Amino acid sequence: MHVDILIVDAEELITLKGYSERPKIGAELRDLGIIPRGAVAVMNGKIVDVGKTDVLVKKYDADLLIDASGKIVLPGFIDPHTHLVFAGSREEELTLKLEGVPYLEILRRGGGILKTVRLTRNASEAELFKEAFERLNIALIHGTTTIEAKSGYGLDTKNELKILRVNRKLDEEHPIDVVSTFLGAHAIPPEFKENPDEYVDVIIKEMIPRVVKDKLAEFNDVFIEKNVFSPKQGRRILMAGKKYGLIPKVHADEFTDLGGAKLAAEVGAISADHLLNSSDEGLRKMAERGVVGVLLPATSMTLMSMKFADARKMIDLGVPVALATDLNPNCWVENMQLVITLAVYFLRMTPAEAISAATINAAHALGLGREIGSIEPGKKADIIIMNIPNHMFVGYRFGSNLVEYVIKNGRIIVEGGEIVK
Repeated sequence: MHVDILIVDAEELITLKGYSERPKIGAELRDLGIIPRGAVAVMNGKIVDVGKTDVLVKKYDADLLIDASGKIVLPGFIDPHTHLVFAGSREEELTLKLEGVPYLEILRRGGGILKTVRLTRNASEAELFKEAFERLNIALIHGTTTIEAKSGYGLDTKNELKILRVNRKLDEEHPIDVVSTFLGAHAIPPEFKENPDEYVDVIIKEMIPRVVKDKLAEFNDVFIEKNVFSPKQGRRILMAGKKYGLIPKVHADEFTDLGGAKLAAEVGAISADHLLNSSDEGLRKMAERGVVGVLLPATSMTLMSMKFADARKMIDLGVPVALATDLNPNCWVENMQLVITLAVYFLRMTPAEAISAATINAAHALGLGREIGSIEPGKKADIIIMNIPNHMFVGYRFGSNLVEYVIKNGRIIVEGGEIVK
């Protein structure tokens, strides 16, 4: 049988098979479905066969044969929490953080999110597109093949829609699949500082209907936090979005425990993200409802709190755990390999757990577990080849790009660590 691509002789073919219907929990995270001397056959953008090299080479001839000897082959990384589209930078805040100024104080002074809002409101769609496109290129060469992108730096109807239109154009024109989330409830804009409930009404009555009418997002997110949005306000926004078909997500318990994890479970959110201060009750409710906990160790590092989400507790409680970059001007990282390293060293996740969290569980955090996140027949051929001898090098060796090939929808996009022109 003829195929487009046949990858052979992988030292470890990491399939992550068997979890397309639900995310991994507990000890399942360590099961990578490894096939030694593995092979993958790709045709018309899809995976058509997976198995031992000596079997597949007898079944298929290919336009392109890729020798993965001494390397590992695994699904492309999936980044399920980013703020991809923004203007400007906030490098001056690094010095403030070094001087001990907490993030919420920086926000109170008009920095943080609010500075980025001012810059993003003044930027054109073309400018935002160009900057975000380059960020996607960096993510791509480091092995990311699907990324979630939130709005939230507009905080008015005009500019929130502008960001979401950029997301859509990026999805259309960049090889990486861009999944869009509406995050009008990212912060209270200055013009509503004295009446945040009025801004909640704008989100519910004006923004959400326009987002849905223009088909600009699949998810609806809320930042539940002290001096941002209360659980009561968040519930209103998330339930209003559900009526329009937007799937809830929650920024939960990042700085304080306001019950964000519990709220995520109660409203049927697909994920709750951050979770640094979540109660055991909230985490148990997430586990019961199958809400994916998206952990963001790079954010903890950049906030300099050195408090990280308790991944071990979550795994023990049965919470499905995923990893993401939280790419934003305060945490400017496009590289999921680095996030995995941080998860290994600071969240105490094993390399196998971190790989599961950055692939199949990250896919489930976006409702895409049946399409991507594992190497199984019928799924998209989103595959990366890393120049390391086994999966235990992921997180162990860091500081350089370990990805040699990126195959997206059955087409080689990165070869030798560089984007194919």
